[in-house]
Amino acid sequence: MASSHERVTVKPLWLTTAPLVFLLFWSSGFTFAKLGLLYSEPMTFLALRFALVLVVLAPLALMLRPRLPRRAADWVHLAVVGFLVQAVYFGLSYLSFASGVSAGAVALIVSLQPILVAIAAPALAGERVSALRWLGLLLGLAGAAIVIFARSTIEAASIFGLACAFLAMFGMTGASLYEKRFGLNHNPVIANLVQFAVGLAVILPLAFLTESMVVVWTGELIVSLAVLVIGNSLIAVSLLLAMIRAGEVSRVSALMFLVPPLAALLAWAALGERMPPLAWLGLAVAAAGVVLATRKMKQPAAPEANL
Repeated sequence: MASSHERVTVKPLWLTTAPLVFLLFWSSGFTFAKLGLLYSEPMTFLALRFALVLVVLAPLALMLRPRLPRRAADWVHLAVVGFLVQAVYFGLSYLSFASGVSAGAVALIVSLQPILVAIAAPALAGERVSALRWLGLLLGLAGAAIVIFARSTIEAASIFGLACAFLAMFGMTGASLYEKRFGLNHNPVIANLVQFAVGLAVILPLAFLTESMVVVWTGELIVSLAVLVIGNSLIAVSLLLAMIRAGEVSRVSALMFLVPPLAALLAWAALGERMPPLAWLGLAVAAAGVVLATRKMKQPAAPEANL
């Protein structure tokens, strides 16, 4: 007969399946973004995505009436993260896609973000960064270089597109460090409303000023928007937060290692983007770098370290 302790620690069914659902929706975002860009310009498509997310979230906020941030500074912090994630990270990622960089390559480059966080966070706190983490960074960059070189043998690489992908990675890194610094912990509905609203406020004027804003409405475009709005922006993000709250941080980190290869597979199946054998080696090298850079360092026996 199982003890009460064993019964309490049994994971609910949703938590068992959440990692796979999250991984699928998160990885598919790269492919469906490129698919949607076949029928719309990048800033126009991104503005449309943000607007649809707000259309879904606004009624939900009215029904749930979640607690609002109390201080003006909290609203500013949410807006800063929204700018870095929605405008910088997504905006530059979409420009990279539109410039011809493959979904797998963009997924790999932006997935190096945990390495930068693992190095920058201790450095900003005045702590010594371990040699293992620097090795992880070198392996991550080497893996990205291998993938870019391998892809260049079948398709010319866009320098502008690659630069956008790397800058997008820095945008997400900045958002992660900002959240670590200010410890943002607000209701996800309100946080997403603010952050997507900020993203729309930045991206929509850019689309108006620099693009024709023409959208060719096709079945593929509608499917792409549905996956990105419902699957990627709402379900995947909600599952990510739920898994972190449930104490699954290590499993979430492990899932991120699988995003680039799965994104590459989905892009091959849906878009016909080929990844040469050498590129798969590069993905493996980069994944090894992320593992090394983000692994937990041994803490002294006392005092006990808190996560």
